[in-house]
Amino acid sequence: MRLRECAAERHFSPRTTDAYARWVRSYIKFHDLQHPSTLGVDKVGAFVRYLALERRFAPSTQNQALAALRFLYADVLAQPLPDSDGSPSTPLPQRLPTVLSRVEAHRVLDAMHGVPQLMARLLYGAGLRLQECCQLRFRDINLERAEITVRRGHGQRAHVTIIPVSLRAAIERQIAVSTRIRQRRLATGGGAVLLPSAMSGRLSSASRHAAWWWLFPSSREYQRPDALVRCSHHAHPTVLQRAVAAAAQRVGLDQRARCHTFRHSFATHLLETGYDIRTVQLLLGHRDVYTTMRYLPLVQRGALGGLAVRSPLDADPLSQQER
Repeated sequence: MRLRECAAERHFSPRTTDAYARWVRSYIKFHDLQHPSTLGVDKVGAFVRYLALERRFAPSTQNQALAALRFLYADVLAQPLPDSDGSPSTPLPQRLPTVLSRVEAHRVLDAMHGVPQLMARLLYGAGLRLQECCQLRFRDINLERAEITVRRGHGQRAHVTIIPVSLRAAIERQIAVSTRIRQRRLATGGGAVLLPSAMSGRLSSASRHAAWWWLFPSSREYQRPDALVRCSHHAHPTVLQRAVAAAAQRVGLDQRARCHTFRHSFATHLLETGYDIRTVQLLLGHRDVYTTMRYLPLVQRGALGGLAVRSPLDADPLSQQER
């Protein structure tokens, strides 16, 4: 499909490509299977308004659909939509991230066990995103320097974050367990992994090299359709998502806790401890410091608590003479 070829040229992630393809199919189906090149600009606006008014999708979902259609017309069909196409982007509501207290975070983590618990501890202890944690390879872990290198983070950006001292022994054990899984699969003709797109053609032998092996491999192998090779994928994100949701429910957490909540909590708790915002920005891998600044309203400092501001009502009253 031409859309996937154009997405690959733009280095879109597989998830973005799949999402754009789904929106294009929905757009074509909405207009009775007409080819997009025969549809006018007003049809794009009609589809987005349908998503907003009838389907009541969230603003972020509407904007993703609009981005997919703009990509379709500009890059795939070479018919760019005008700036004023009748379907403006929907302003996103400004929400503060959900943050757990230190006690709440540890309660949820203590209610988990096994590999999902280690993965969740990395989310909170290193500020990793869900996909970044699932896609960790042996080469990304440096125990001597206590560092994790995220090579293909959000927006294909790389950054370095910390390995919590308390997790060093657990990571060493996980490396040993994962190594045994790799050796068993190599012995039966499997054990290959999918390499980054730039390397898959010229370094096919590296697909069985230990450095590229997953820290959290999937429980089963799969057969690549383009080669008679059994490959191993990393752990599926839903495994950790379900484990975190179940743990939060078991401890009776009032607010909704997701995997990304641990990343929000990591940033907020570092700022509360006194680390400067630039350091937190680098650990999170944010391109712009203004993205990191959204955590500042959540920071509680000192004995005052809350926003660390003393209300005039709580100030010492003036003496009778001063009045």
